[in-house]
Amino acid sequence: MPYTIGIIGTGYVGLVTGTCFAETGNTVICVDIDEAKVAKLRSGKVTIYEPGLEYIFERNLREERLYFTTNLEEAVNQCSILFLCLPTPPDEDGSADLQHVLKAAGDIGSILTKNAIQDFKIVVNKSTVPVGTSERVREKVRETAPNGNFDVVSNPEFLREGFAVEDFMKPDRVVVGTEDVKSAEIMKDLYDPFTRSGNPIYVLDTKSAEVAKYAANSFLAMRISFMNELSAYCEQAGADIENIRLAIGADARIGKRFLFAGVGYGGSCFPKDVRALKTSAKQAGIDLGIVEAVEAANERQQERFIKRILARFDGNVQGKTIALWGIAFKPNTDDIREAPAFRVIDALLAKGATIAAYDPAAMEGAERLYGATIQYAKNPYEALLNADALVIVTEWNEFRKPDFARMKSIMTNAIIFDGRNLFDLNKMADTGFEYYSIGRKTIKP
Repeated sequence: MPYTIGIIGTGYVGLVTGTCFAETGNTVICVDIDEAKVAKLRSGKVTIYEPGLEYIFERNLREERLYFTTNLEEAVNQCSILFLCLPTPPDEDGSADLQHVLKAAGDIGSILTKNAIQDFKIVVNKSTVPVGTSERVREKVRETAPNGNFDVVSNPEFLREGFAVEDFMKPDRVVVGTEDVKSAEIMKDLYDPFTRSGNPIYVLDTKSAEVAKYAANSFLAMRISFMNELSAYCEQAGADIENIRLAIGADARIGKRFLFAGVGYGGSCFPKDVRALKTSAKQAGIDLGIVEAVEAANERQQERFIKRILARFDGNVQGKTIALWGIAFKPNTDDIREAPAFRVIDALLAKGATIAAYDPAAMEGAERLYGATIQYAKNPYEALLNADALVIVTEWNEFRKPDFARMKSIMTNAIIFDGRNLFDLNKMADTGFEYYSIGRKTIKP
């Protein structure tokens, strides 16, 4: 049967979750405190860049299954399941900041009490939170609703930005953390339309479900950091990291994904979740040495890339114009959170370089951060005008087949620093470019 679902927070996870639940026939009420954002969503404008989202968003808005409001009470009154999709940014010590999650929990309890609501409610932690958060949410709701009829469930998301709609509609697995049989059955029924092809719904104890999210992201980050560390060795030894990736990725025990060496990982999940897992483990008296090494390796990789650029110009980029392709932390998103591009931009600006940047989706976010400090190109080639070098940070598809002759004709120096290994080395040898990539030999004319 269809449910009436409340989504508290309309950021990346909240908007995708709410829209996809509406797509399977549920009525979804999305709540956000940002009045301007709610007004924009009501008018039919998607507030994030995510392939495939806009089409189903518009359809469910039009068919009146998807609603937006700033009134939390409206959602608590009407909805049987309330998803907390709120930000959990890193605190100063690296732990997850739960203030938004806990405030929403207290507000829910107050509304339950105020309106004497006796219907059973499930409060779902969809936000990425450390172990024990469900207990804290339960206590917070109970503080203001001592007689409330509710349960708190952990339901971590495993969405890849750029593929989030596909991942939600056809998940590898769904993880539900609860010790309550009734809640487990409701959550399994809610997710049944998304798992009809046989992908599993795992009902775990709450704490295991909470750890699973951090464990998954930290493990994937570990694979990236391993390849990045290995790429530095390959450059010294004369090996090719791309050939190594193919050889080890063919091993079924390893697999092909998350083995691409590059300028380092970023985004809203990996950096934050690696830090949070490391910190929460320390608070429990456990040192996760591998997780700590993953974070340190990512820092080294970004610094190594920057040092390589500076070394090519003998440490002096004062007055140089550096073109930069890619600002978002990965392609097919406008998300700029902890994007490696910003480390590169900041380092080069500090040395006196001029930056001319282009990204298909993240220009607005960059402009909010840098204002007039850098130049913003309308297309990739405009960024290259009179550039002393091109730095590629994000592997957008439109960067993969550029016109090298045109590039060379408008650049001051034919130099490319490729942080994502977009181009074939043999082909680059014929372009006349000086070409630096990750974990491979340098091409010089």
